[in-house]
Amino acid sequence: MNSQTPDAQGSAAPTDAQRLAATLDAALERLEQARPFAKHRHQPPVLAVVGRMIAVPGGLEALDARAARMEAAGIFQGSDWDSPRTLLPQLTGQTLASADMALVALEVASLMRLLVAARGEAGPRGVPQEFARHFLTQALALNLRHFFATTTEADRQAAHPGLRRTVFRYIADHVGLEDVLGVLVDEIWRILDQRPVQTGPVKEMITQISIAMTRADVAAGRARSGAERLVAALFGPTTQCRDDPGLAVYFERLSHLDEAALMHEATGFARAMHDTGLVSDYHAAFLRWIVCETDVDVVDEALGLGPTGRECRRRWRGLVDELVAFAISERSPQAVHGLALMLERGLLHVPPIAPALRRQMTARAAPAVAERLSLAYGAELSAEVRLLAGVLEVLGQPLGVGQGANPTCQSARAIAMWSMNDPDFLLHLVAQATEFDAVLMHFEGRPIRSSELPAGLAAGAPLDADPVSVLLVPHLDRIYAEMGRLCAERGGDPHRWINPEFHGWWVPRECLVAVDVATGRLAAFDAFLTRFFQAYDPRFNGGRPVIHPQPAGVAATDSAARFVGWHAIAIQRVAEDQHGEMRVYFYNPNNDSGQDWGGGIVVSTAGCGERHGEASLPIEQFAARLYLFHDEPVHAPGVGAPVPEPILARINAMVAQSWAADRLPPDHLSLVGAEPGPEGDPGSV
Repeated sequence: MNSQTPDAQGSAAPTDAQRLAATLDAALERLEQARPFAKHRHQPPVLAVVGRMIAVPGGLEALDARAARMEAAGIFQGSDWDSPRTLLPQLTGQTLASADMALVALEVASLMRLLVAARGEAGPRGVPQEFARHFLTQALALNLRHFFATTTEADRQAAHPGLRRTVFRYIADHVGLEDVLGVLVDEIWRILDQRPVQTGPVKEMITQISIAMTRADVAAGRARSGAERLVAALFGPTTQCRDDPGLAVYFERLSHLDEAALMHEATGFARAMHDTGLVSDYHAAFLRWIVCETDVDVVDEALGLGPTGRECRRRWRGLVDELVAFAISERSPQAVHGLALMLERGLLHVPPIAPALRRQMTARAAPAVAERLSLAYGAELSAEVRLLAGVLEVLGQPLGVGQGANPTCQSARAIAMWSMNDPDFLLHLVAQATEFDAVLMHFEGRPIRSSELPAGLAAGAPLDADPVSVLLVPHLDRIYAEMGRLCAERGGDPHRWINPEFHGWWVPRECLVAVDVATGRLAAFDAFLTRFFQAYDPRFNGGRPVIHPQPAGVAATDSAARFVGWHAIAIQRVAEDQHGEMRVYFYNPNNDSGQDWGGGIVVSTAGCGERHGEASLPIEQFAARLYLFHDEPVHAPGVGAPVPEPILARINAMVAQSWAADRLPPDHLSLVGAEPGPEGDPGSV
């Protein structure tokens, strides 16, 4: 077996690729001759040879030449790669770094067949040339750092160091990098429209764009304007730092500016921040310098405050200055954005918030808390500073909280909902967890202490989330699981009792569930849908708005409409978009809410009336993935107009073709294969 790594290709024998290609041909012949039910027995030898060929000179060329044959032979049969239209380019780099060489081989073989299709040759069935090229361009864009960055520690620790770079460079050589920057810039703007609290990945991508734009072999093309806006927002948003001089030189320049020039700097920073949601290190350093080192007051302008924010700061100027001095520096720049949006929400006018923030500034983190935060972010900042910066971000951007790569959507949703509905309670929990590394909550009057409970889904603290989540999620996850245990014997869905106790009084006590918990099958689904429309759709509930964001559950599906799992979201509001289509606007704790749920249901995050951080779907499409929601047990007279049958029929058809295909009771079986009618038709309404 060839033991060379891709980084050591220069010493590979010239005949290695030819020898392995002959072995691959023999293995492919056996796979071709195998009956369909026996393909799985002949796939591993093929994948083993593919994995070896990646590492030798000429190996990828040989795989490229055999891509169509490998697919026709059945190398992808029975795997997720069998349906190329459902694959996600954002997973490509992660899969290529897998320790499972069979998965790596499948990914490389799939990329080779898409490369064949992108060139207009005989590609996989049902995959147009445009789709294949777009997929490969997206995969290249999302892995741009493997072209230009030096090797990171994560790369060195990967199972196959250098393999991703080898594969992506091969694809780039055959597809070209002409459109890559454009795709990457579009992807960054799409993510920034959602205003995530965690901006580290986006900032890394912008850094790679900055590096790429200095290379003669990379043409920015149509993306240049958008790319330059992103790079400037991060590295040089104002006149005095446009050349990215470094903080020492920048402070020297500031010391020579008059008040008018400082005002110009302040407005330039604010414009870039609110345009992108990103905060430059220079911006944070400027704000701290203005507050701590000068008598010039351009803080309102540096934060880009409107009337509400200006009034809030005028009333609480001393506290705002203390928050800046304590929590904001070039090592915690995004806290500037959080502070600005917190003031715009007018939160300091809520009586408990100001003293709660002062309490947080005096709190001392328990040793275990400090260790957890240091593990997640490094020791550059103290745990106390890191937490207060995180608090400002979460209070300013409730819908920017993400669960990271952790199965903790309920906890992330709770943090976001408390920030929206009950921020002083959130600060109470943060104070508990900071000082005691424990959280006390109650379930129907019974105290539950997180320190006395075993680990839940989050066995360890999430390391790819915001500081508040890193602090709270381990405790919240244990408490949530304990609440489920306490009502497990009651029958029915436990969220009926958990959600109001866990989240707050504003969650109605009545819980509607689309499936029978005992059997997992749909149960009284038309009644479920009718109740949802009468509770949330203004056309059927007397025009009543959603007062508090409400917890709900969706059946998450992939781009082929296959069931993935139950997922916690929050319904924010229901309203017509600018085109007159009724939509549900909801909070999704996934870091990226713009998902393809299959069957033509693609979640929108911008362009349909969404506010920053909201996702949305037409209400019928949303109802086709909804499985749980809360409603008041009683309704006012006149609320609850009949829902037209065509609406229910269309939703039933979408459900039968997706997550509930194997959950249909006998009276629903006739819906399988039914075609949904036109969307947006409100029937007789």
